Amino acid sequence: MTIPSATPSPKGAHLVPTVPPTLIEPVQYLLCDADGNLFPSEEPAFDASTEVTNAFLASVGIDRRYTADELRHAATGRNFRSTALTLAAEAGVPDVDVEPWVAEERRAVTEHLGTTLRPHGPTLDALGALAGPLQLAAVSSSALSRLAACFTATGLDELIPPARRYSAEDSLPVPTSKPDPAVYRHACAALGIAPEQGLAVEDAVAGVRSAVGAGCPTVGNLLFVLPEERAARAEALLAAGALTVVESWQELADLVLAVLAGRPHADDALTGAAR
Repeated sequence: MTIPSATPSPKGAHLVPTVPPTLIEPVQYLLCDADGNLFPSEEPAFDASTEVTNAFLASVGIDRRYTADELRHAATGRNFRSTALTLAAEAGVPDVDVEPWVAEERRAVTEHLGTTLRPHGPTLDALGALAGPLQLAAVSSSALSRLAACFTATGLDELIPPARRYSAEDSLPVPTSKPDPAVYRHACAALGIAPEQGLAVEDAVAGVRSAVGAGCPTVGNLLFVLPEERAARAEALLAAGALTVVESWQELADLVLAVLAGRPHADDALTGAAR
């Protein structure tokens, strides 16, 4: 699939990519990244993960310690296993057993998210509208147990049931993490669709690269990105291959449903989606 190039906008504004309706019309599934995209889990997850990460680093003799914000910037879009191995290798400790720490981080984060996340009404409404003409699936780097806790806490169990959740940690023969496209390839194969029939929605650069690498048309979502980081994130998502960037699930629903309904001038609406 060829990704349309971005059209420059006035100086100081975001790039505005052109998204022909022909890329939306074949879509049968909405492939949703989970953390930071369906629910605002990134900040609370890193609060819990940072404690485990710093304990892991201490256990292998690495003096570096991270704040939750530092770790979030270093690791967003990747799972703990990938992050821990990368941090250890960068510190000159390449051969470490991270599996006990993977289990501990999963336990700590899952417990924390299950008690802190809440349903987000506008997101549930928009996803409910999208679930009419499309099927919804989750494609995540996170473990299935973590997804289960988050989906229950945020009221998403009926919209995206367990059978349509795919994890780079648990669903693949060998665990990996985005930006590896393996989890998107696996999800498309399991759902019985060609990549161009799955529209991916991602909030992180690693996720966009994963989806685009698998051949899925991809939209960036800024809904739960911190306001002060949105402009830079939008540029980064477009540079990574996102076709456009939206600021809410309702904005995505308005754009996608207009195309699927064959409404006139839907291509004009899509062209102006990124601001």
